[in-house]
Amino acid sequence: MTPPGAALASLDLVLDRVSPVPLYHQLARQLEAAIERGALAPGVLLGNEIDLSARLGLSRPTVRQALQSLVDKGLLVRRRGVGTQVVHRQVKRPLELTSLYDDLAAAGQQPATRVLRNDTVPAPADAAAALGLPEGADVTLLERLRTTHASPVAYLRNYLPPGLLDLDTDRLEATGLYRMLRCAGIVLRSAHQSVGARCATAEEALLLAEREGAALLTMRRTAYDDTGRPVEYGAHIYRASRYAFDFQLLVRG
Repeated sequence: MTPPGAALASLDLVLDRVSPVPLYHQLARQLEAAIERGALAPGVLLGNEIDLSARLGLSRPTVRQALQSLVDKGLLVRRRGVGTQVVHRQVKRPLELTSLYDDLAAAGQQPATRVLRNDTVPAPADAAAALGLPEGADVTLLERLRTTHASPVAYLRNYLPPGLLDLDTDRLEATGLYRMLRCAGIVLRSAHQSVGARCATAEEALLLAEREGAALLTMRRTAYDDTGRPVEYGAHIYRASRYAFDFQLLVRG
C-alpha cells in the first residue's frame, strides 16, 4: 500500500508566495488539477494536516482551508484515524437520450450493476400512465444499483411493457438496459424527462453509502421508440456528491 503523502510528494506543486492569489487557493487549484488528470488517483491518501503542512511549508490553517474547499467539491474526504483521501470525481452527465451505463463507460468510470429485482408486477399509477397501460396491468420492474470503481452512484427503477424483450438478469449486470433494447431492434427516438432533488431516506442512504438526509438528485424519464410507442419508464435517484446533470441552453428569439 502506498504510504500516506507519497503520491503528493511526487507532484510538482509550485506556490507563488508574492502572488495576490491566496496560498490556500493556489494549493487547492493544483490539487484539483492533479485529481482531474489522474495524478492523484481515487483512494490515494494525502496524510493529515500536520504532515501536509510540514511537507509543503505552509501553516495548518492554510492547508486546512485548501483541503476543505476540495472536500466541499466532493473530491476529497476526511477519514478519522486515516487522514485525507482522494475520492472519485463527480460524474457529469449530459441531458440527452443516453443510458447511465453508456455515459459512465464513455467517461472511463468502470460501471458495474447489481440487479436487485427483475419481476413482473402490477403497474403503479405513475408507470401505467407513462406506458399507456391500465393501472395494475402487468409490467416488468427492474431495480438496479449502479456503481463505479465499486462505489454506489445511482439506484435505478425501470418499468417496461411485458414481453418487450428478454431481460436476462446476467446480461443486465453485464451491460446497460438501453444497449439491450438496441440489440433487440428497438430504436429509441425521444423521451420526456424531469429532474429534481430531495433528501435520502434511511433505506436509500444505506443503499447509496450516504448519510440519512443527504442530497439526492432525482430523474423520471419516459422513453419512446421510433413509432412513438412508450417502451420504458424510469424513476431514478443519484448521489448528488458523485453526480450532476450537465445542461446546454440555447437562446431563442
